Order: sequence, then structure tokens, then C-alpha cells
Amino acid sequence: MPKNIRNKKTSTGRIRTDVDSFIAAKSKSTFNYRQVAQAIGQESNAAMRIIALYLAELAFDGHIIETAPGLYRSTPSRTVKAEGIFVRRSNGNNSVITDNDSEEIRVAERNSMHALNGDRVEVSIAARVKGKEPEAEVTRIIEKKDQTFIGTVKVDKHIAYLLTDSKYLANDKYIPRQRLKGATNGDKVIVRITDWPDDAKNPQGEVVDVLGKTGQNTTEMHAILAEFGLPYRYPEAVEKAADKIDAGITDEEVAAREDMRGTVTFTIDPRDAKDFDDALSFRRLKNGHVEVGVHIADVTHYAKPGSIIEREAEDRATSVYLVDRTIPMLPEHLSNGICSLRPDEDKLTFSVIFEMDINARVLDSRIVRTVIRSDRRFTYEEAQEVIETGKGDFADEILTLDKLAKQLRKNRYDNGSVDFDRVEVRFDIDENGHPTSVFFKESKDANKLIEEFMLLANRTVAAVIGVVPKKKKAKAFVYRVHDKPDEQRLNDLSNLARTFGYKLRTTGTPLEINRSLNKMLVDLKGKGEENFLSTLAIRSMAKAIYTTENIGHYGLGFEYYTHFTSPIRRYPDMMVHRLLERYLKGSRSVNIDKLEEECKHSSDMEQLAAGAERASIKYKQVEYMSDHIGEVFDGVISGVTEWGLYIELEENKCEGLVPVRDLADDYYDFDERNYCLVGRKYNTRYRLGDKITVQVARADIQKRQLDFVVVDEKNPPRSLDSLVNKPTPKAPRREDKPGKKKRKTHRR
Repeated sequence: MPKNIRNKKTSTGRIRTDVDSFIAAKSKSTFNYRQVAQAIGQESNAAMRIIALYLAELAFDGHIIETAPGLYRSTPSRTVKAEGIFVRRSNGNNSVITDNDSEEIRVAERNSMHALNGDRVEVSIAARVKGKEPEAEVTRIIEKKDQTFIGTVKVDKHIAYLLTDSKYLANDKYIPRQRLKGATNGDKVIVRITDWPDDAKNPQGEVVDVLGKTGQNTTEMHAILAEFGLPYRYPEAVEKAADKIDAGITDEEVAAREDMRGTVTFTIDPRDAKDFDDALSFRRLKNGHVEVGVHIADVTHYAKPGSIIEREAEDRATSVYLVDRTIPMLPEHLSNGICSLRPDEDKLTFSVIFEMDINARVLDSRIVRTVIRSDRRFTYEEAQEVIETGKGDFADEILTLDKLAKQLRKNRYDNGSVDFDRVEVRFDIDENGHPTSVFFKESKDANKLIEEFMLLANRTVAAVIGVVPKKKKAKAFVYRVHDKPDEQRLNDLSNLARTFGYKLRTTGTPLEINRSLNKMLVDLKGKGEENFLSTLAIRSMAKAIYTTENIGHYGLGFEYYTHFTSPIRRYPDMMVHRLLERYLKGSRSVNIDKLEEECKHSSDMEQLAAGAERASIKYKQVEYMSDHIGEVFDGVISGVTEWGLYIELEENKCEGLVPVRDLADDYYDFDERNYCLVGRKYNTRYRLGDKITVQVARADIQKRQLDFVVVDEKNPPRSLDSLVNKPTPKAPRREDKPGKKKRKTHRR
């Protein structure tokens, strides 16, 4: 193929031939018409016009793929076979994602060979037909993915089957009676798919675990954990191994550490906390400065590399916090016992100790292993009372630390840290696990005091390893990083904020953008649009992850950051403790590839744990609102989709859906650009952020689905009987972004 030939005059036919040759050689890369023109040496305006039109024609005929406007990719050979991962959907929209080009190709159910979601398959891909999407047929299931489903088992006289609301497989799962594993009618179970004969409508399975009776609190919490692939029981062997561990604070161990048992030390934690993994110490120095110690439970002193406890912690990677319980990463003998920094007990810690002046400037710091003895356990509420009244135990120490923390926080915001401070929903729960009331967890000065010193310690530890002296080689380390925001999402947020009168910068330095974002978040306080705009601001940000590649933490505005301060509940902190110990002794770097694998696993498990926590909150919200069917509440439109309006109630922050089919006064179209539903006849608009009054219509606890109906002058509250007897419409799952882009017009 000719290259680097400038202004070559040739025929349209020859240009097309050269373009074909270029495309044939580009099996994976994307390209535009300018790149093609340069590669074949045809850069005149006339030639580039021919090339651009030819590429558009090829894409329309299906010979190449247009991945974005004006950006193309060659179509891989479709002559016989391809391999990929099968994607099954309960609505029948199955597909296969091919290995060679990651293209998603439709697979009709009749051509699926009953492949299940995640199976590796071989497919035959039909030749493209002009104007139609390509289709594939599964010809062989290469590797079956272990498939489990959670649901309620129904046991009749002659048959047993699983009822589940799976988004991957709507068919009931037939269970031979001899494979029920003791499950009885109405039990919530986990079922593994064992077979799906070609001539059968439904797959066959076997019960692998019985979680309990559907509707019981513990059963439902365990089901949520199982849904996200998280453990809901602790292995007995791990518990027994932990129980054999002794605190082991011998004279020899104390002599090897810095003894800080004589320094004023205390913990500040939530009132229901049992695992105290951080403590603060405080003393005034003779030079007028203060010494602040951040002391972290020395978990890795007890959980040895390669031990059964270590392997379990690595696999779990994090503690999981559901509404009514904590599923600890470490056995309770360690997490709530010998590692927990309980008052009036000697404890082994890994510490970062700071010398600071009264303006919170860090003058010196050191990282050392210590032994401490906490003088007092404060709840956040108790510490907050000391801050507000100036009275109580260790008032001087707490008030001074509060003053330092406020200066640290001011410095952080001045340097570009983003101020995301959202209210968290919590429940009061009775002895049966039923929610009786809702309250909001707000971050006050006591919470922020602890937060600032934990941030300072994490930042200091990361810099100690991350800042590499001249002529030294960087060592592999675990960083907590946060990439810059998605540019398109930030622009969308800016455009939406502008409609409410807020200005948000999308260009400039990170510091300038974040200061603009902080100003908007401050201006939002107490406004009707506060919740959804702050939510969109969070969603515009990238997810923070663990990695060995340090790109800094955008949201905090830190060049170096890690997690060091919570080893009882996070495995990356244990990794950091081990690496610190190794590197402070001068040992060589660990294998970076293996460390990166551990980082990715921890990031993945963190996301699963967060998903389970959200699911448990949603479950309790729906359960709580099931006691309020027919009642009327004020709310705000927190999301707009083509299938309806999401409403967050002002009184309790519970969120539910007004299905578009229940907006019976008009036909409504979804205006994706302006985040609203618009009535065709009366031009009634339901817009994101609008205040609205709704009545609780339905609460499906098993589906975690809450439905409302609009109440206004034209739609008075309905009778309880009419609400109860109306069937529940099936709503799609809520997407992360309010206003997912669809082009369909929807009617009631």
C-alpha cells in the first residue's frame, strides 16, 4: 500500500482500492477519514471528500463499523466462526461479545443453545445484510460459567421450582425433589443450574444452600450478600485459628516499640462500633508545639502472611456494612477483641506521629510501631458535646484537636479538595429486624476531626514511599487514586446546573474546577435541587480505586494518597502496613504485577460491598414504607426516565417510582435533554428537582420496589382499597444517571 506520497492525483476507483487495502490491514484500530487520507497519500481536499463519503457508504452497508461520529473500525472476518462471552437477558435480548473486536452481536433465543450469562461460546456469524444488524448462532458452549440464582422455592406434590426476579434468566428453574437439600415450600434458597436440555423450556438445578424462610430479616440480608457474591458465614476453621491467637504483649515486644502508654490517648467512633481501629494521642511540647499521634491497630502483627486468617481476609478484602449488621473481614476475636483499641487495655499499634504548630502546619513526622493504652472511648455524640460545650473529659485535648482539624480542612479545600458532604439514611430497627423509624447520619465536627487526621496520616504514609529520592528507584506500593472527572459528564452537569442559576467551570486547572464545584455545592445547601445536583456531581467523578500506578487523588486534591488507617476492615490497609514494614527496613521492592492483581481484587470487592449496602438500605426503605401504604408525602423528583419519575420523600429520604403508566391525565414524552416528562395535550412538565406530592401506592419488599402516585388538584388521594388491589407494574432497574438516554416515545 502506498505511504507518504503527497498530493498524488489518481482516479476515484484507485482511491477506493487503496482505502480498501488500508481497512483490510487495520484489524483492530479505529480511524477517521483524515488518517486514511494521510496513510494512502491522498490529502487533497477532493480526495479527502471521496474518502469521507466512501467510509460513510461502507459503514451504511455494514462493511465497517462506525464506533462514533466520523470514527470507524474494520469489520472482522465473518466467514465461519468466532468465540466470545454470551450475554443473556430475561427480556430475550441475548447477545455475544466477540473476543477479536469486542463487538456485541445479537443472538436469537432459538439460536442460543440455552447458553447462560457469562458462558464462553463459539458462534457462527451470518453475513451482514444491508440495513440490518448482524446475528450470530451459538454452535458450541466452550466453557460453562457456574450459575447460581437466589429466589423462593415452590414445592408442589410432583414438582419443585425456583421463583426469582433475575435480570439474566426469567424462566423458572426446575429442581428435582431429591436435590432440594432439605428446602421446603417458601424457603429462600441458592440454586445452581445443572442442566438445560435442548428440548426443555426450563433449566434444571439443585439447591446449594437454604438461607431460611422468605421474608425473615436474617434470610433477606443473607440473600443480599449472596446476590453480590459476598460471604454470609464465617468458616469455622478460620474462627478456630483466630481464637488460638494471644495478644502477646510481652516485655520483649514492648521493648521493640515506642512506648506511648503514658500519653493521653482516646478513640472516637460511632456509638454502635465494636472494632476500634484508630486512636488519637495528644501532648503539648516544651517548644510550644503539639504532638498528635494517629495510632492504628497493628493487625499484621497477628494475621501472618500465608495463614488461614490472612487468606480469608485477602479473599473478602473488606468488611461489609448492611443496615442492621456488619460482616467483618477478620474474625471477631481479632476485629472486636485483641486488635480493637479498647480503653484501659495495652494494644499494639502502627503509628504516624506529627509535630504541629498552632496553625496546623506539620513540622515533623515519624512512622513507628508503638504500644498504647487508650484512656477513654468516646462516641461521636459525646465528643461533639465536648466541642459544643467546652466541658467534659479531655476537653483541652479535644478542643485543640478540633481547632487543628478545622485548619487542616480549610487548607485542604483551599488546595482543591471537593466538599462532598451528604446525609446518610439510617434506621431504628426492632428485635425482629423491622425498621420502625428513619434518622439521618450527619457529619459534625467530631466526625470531621477524626476524618482530617486519618486523611493526614494516609497522605503522609503515601508520600513517604511515593516521593522517590534522586538516583533511587520507585518501589511498588498500594495507592488510593481518583482520576479526573469524565469531561462529558462534567459538561452535562454544568449545563443542567445553569438551568437552575448555578455556574460551574468545566475548563481550567483542577484547582479552579474544584473551587467552582465547591461553591456550587455550598450554594445548593437547603435548596430543592440540592440532592440531585450533588448526586450528579458525585456521579460525574471517576470511582476511586486501589492501584500501584499513582495518578493522585483528584477529589481530595492530593498528589499522594493511600489507605493505612483501617486494617481491621480493609485488606489494602493490611497490604500497606506490610509494605511499610518492609521498606522502612530497607528491603527491596515486591513484585508489582502481583501487587496490582491484589489491588484490582480489593477494588472489585469494595464495589460489591457498596452495592450490597445500597441494596440493604433499599430493602429496609421499602419494608419501612410498607407500613405507610396510602399515606401522602411531600418529595422531590430525584430522577427522570422514559419509564417514570423517581421521587425522594423529604421526610425520610425513601425513594420510589411513579410509573409513567400511572400518569393518567395525558400522554407523556421523555425530554432527555432537559430531564423532564412533558405532557402532549396539556404541556404539564415533571422536571428533575421539582417538588411534588405523592401517595404511597405499592411496596414490593422482595423486588425492593416502591411505587407512588401523584397527588395534586386533579389527582386527589386514592382509597386504600384501590391502591392495594391494583397490580404492581414491573419497573426497570434504576440506572446510576437520572435521565438515561433513550429515544423512544412512551405513553401511559
